[in-house]
Amino acid sequence: MRTEVKSYPAPNKLATATDLSPQEGRAVTEAVNPLVADAFALYVKTKSFHWHLYGSHFRDYHLMFDEQAEAIFESIDVLAERVRKVGGTTIRSISHIAQLQTIEDDNSSAVPAGEMILILMEHNGRMAKNIRDAISVCDKNRDSATSNQLQDILDKTERRKWFLYEIMQGSKNIE
Repeated sequence: MRTEVKSYPAPNKLATATDLSPQEGRAVTEAVNPLVADAFALYVKTKSFHWHLYGSHFRDYHLMFDEQAEAIFESIDVLAERVRKVGGTTIRSISHIAQLQTIEDDNSSAVPAGEMILILMEHNGRMAKNIRDAISVCDKNRDSATSNQLQDILDKTERRKWFLYEIMQGSKNIE
């Protein structure tokens, strides 16, 4: 039986003082925590593809996946700390991630490189859309600091998607 993890308001010992109203802090927390969960899910998937890659493009994709995973991982702390700064709490466990993530897990034993590229391109695209939605929530709730952080993460997410998209161009069957 799963129980939903409460992220707002934070327990008194963790309640960061903010000039945002409780409704504003809650809205930002509820918009950003799913991004933290998706970033964890995308990080694990990207690292898994990095570890399980095979084929003629091994070296290039192996290095790119590692670089992309590192950028995703760096965004997690930024996002989680923003949640704390607005009076919420963030991810506590793998099961909490599972409750919030929209990027599905992949336990396939072997995924062809071309499919890896397509999957990561689509997931980064979903992340970009979700980040844009969260930026709107932050803007509507007077949290320009979180909005600004999200805009930077959005740019990096779109860069990853762009690189993956360009690999797909002119290449119907990547090994």
